[in-house]
Amino acid sequence: MAHLEQKVDSTPVFEGKILRVRVDDVLLENGTKAKREVISHPGGVCVLAVDENDEVLLVRQFRYPFGRELIELPAGKLEYGEDHAACGRRELEEETGCTAETYLYLGPMYPTVAYDEEIIHLYYAAGLRPSRQKLDEGEFLDILRIPFSQALQMVLDGQLLDAKTQLALLKADALRRAGKI
Repeated sequence: MAHLEQKVDSTPVFEGKILRVRVDDVLLENGTKAKREVISHPGGVCVLAVDENDEVLLVRQFRYPFGRELIELPAGKLEYGEDHAACGRRELEEETGCTAETYLYLGPMYPTVAYDEEIIHLYYAAGLRPSRQKLDEGEFLDILRIPFSQALQMVLDGQLLDAKTQLALLKADALRRAGKI
């Protein structure tokens, strides 16, 4: 049996630069009503870029909500309606100063399914070429090059805590083992 909740009404609560928050009244499958708090986010893109030495390009930057630096794959926010492939190419170059010859779409991920509409699109990039880093105003990060096998071990050891980074590395590893990358 398919489960469904039907939106009856929606009340905007907050509209910021990136996020929008609303409270929806929904009708549940058993006929009762409930409220759902929903965050709207334009989504994002994450790029697992691997160089000719099988090193992964990672970035280390301060993440304010956690009060610490995190190591993660280059990534960025989509503008509403923006093509995610174009966003991935742009973000890779802006954050790492590299472009890639080939991109392989690894698929979407839903990072927080209970209350957030955000979708992050994952890419694998190879054939890297140097370009020019173009960080956004107020963006500060360090670029790290770590062997793929070491980055994968860092996921397993709990050193890479970012979900999109973990998933992209694990998917790429599975595709490599299957001979698809």
